Amino acid sequence: MARPFSGIGSRTLETAQMLKDNDLYPFFRPIEDSEGTVVQIGGRDQIMIGSNNYLGLTHHPHVKEAAIKAIEKYGTGCTGSRFLNGNLAIHEELEEKLARYLGHEKALVFSTGMQTNLGAISAVCGPRDCMLFDSENHASIIDASRLAMGATFKYKHNNMEDLEEQLASNVNRFQKVIIVADGVFSMTGDIAKLPEMVALADKYGAYVYVDDAHGIGVMGDKGRGTMNHFGVTDKVDFNMGTFSKSFASIGGVVSGSAEAMEYVKYNARSFMFSASMPPSAVATVAACLDVIYADDSLHQRLWDNVEFMRNGFKEIGFYTYNSHTPIIPIFIGDDLKSMQVTRFLQDNGVFATPVVPPAVPKGEALIRTSYMASHNKTELTKVLEVFSEAKKRFEIPSCMVH
Repeated sequence: MARPFSGIGSRTLETAQMLKDNDLYPFFRPIEDSEGTVVQIGGRDQIMIGSNNYLGLTHHPHVKEAAIKAIEKYGTGCTGSRFLNGNLAIHEELEEKLARYLGHEKALVFSTGMQTNLGAISAVCGPRDCMLFDSENHASIIDASRLAMGATFKYKHNNMEDLEEQLASNVNRFQKVIIVADGVFSMTGDIAKLPEMVALADKYGAYVYVDDAHGIGVMGDKGRGTMNHFGVTDKVDFNMGTFSKSFASIGGVVSGSAEAMEYVKYNARSFMFSASMPPSAVATVAACLDVIYADDSLHQRLWDNVEFMRNGFKEIGFYTYNSHTPIIPIFIGDDLKSMQVTRFLQDNGVFATPVVPPAVPKGEALIRTSYMASHNKTELTKVLEVFSEAKKRFEIPSCMVH
């Protein structure tokens, strides 16, 4: 008989069991089939509005064909790191494509987005350096700070006055100061104030590292990212992105100057000691770039859908955090109510995800919704109808309350 195990996460397990006992557990839902905008759970179709597949490319014919051809040519995996036996010609070709696309001198691809932040951030922040973090940065950035040898200080979310205070008090105490922030914040869809940030970095001689996981593929000209959206690409020293959102696969990329990328290449442990991206994933990302360049209507369809939903939610009376990205959060407030609403949505054919503390502040539970270029208006209209009924049934507030 196995010995009972208890740890600091025991209370989390108790909460999960309580939700399961009440048929409200919203996580690890097994998807049996997928057509991109529609998934099947328990034999029932659900309109997917909980995905990061912003450009809807996971089922694009060109993208699927490229992945299949890569497997036929290279097999299913590289079985080794880039340093040793896992460096394919297509890895280097993709890095060149991405550097041109993003507008930086050089790019380096990692096996996952998480590994990209863990490796790049811990490599560039040495023992005599410090990082200044936005308080709502992604978990991968927080974990990277634990691996880095330098110090970490937080500033209030998107508060440039607080950032400047942190810069002024730390710039003379450390060899390097690196400002690290999401480009698009993953829960609320908030956009970083990059123009002000790079101006402060220039004023105090700091570096800027942008985690643009939810920005590349979406923001800026043909999705070249938040730095392109604001016209500050040349002012961003490190730009990180993932392939598990707009690029229909898995993996990550960091871009910047050729010198900086060479440094990361030889010092990022998660790059050196992880098996490389599998051939099918590499080919998928390259094919997504092909589609982005070729289809001028792709981003227009995405933003049309985003505007349609933003206006629809506003008309119903939801508080959506003034989001201007494909991530449209719906404020709920109470944790349990967010689970109940999620279950109601699922029962009525809509797949969305609840977000509760610690991912958001206490009392600010929300339903995170996100939209794709491939959604059609019939699907989106159905989503609004279900949400409208949910608002009445669960008395969801029209403004943020605690």
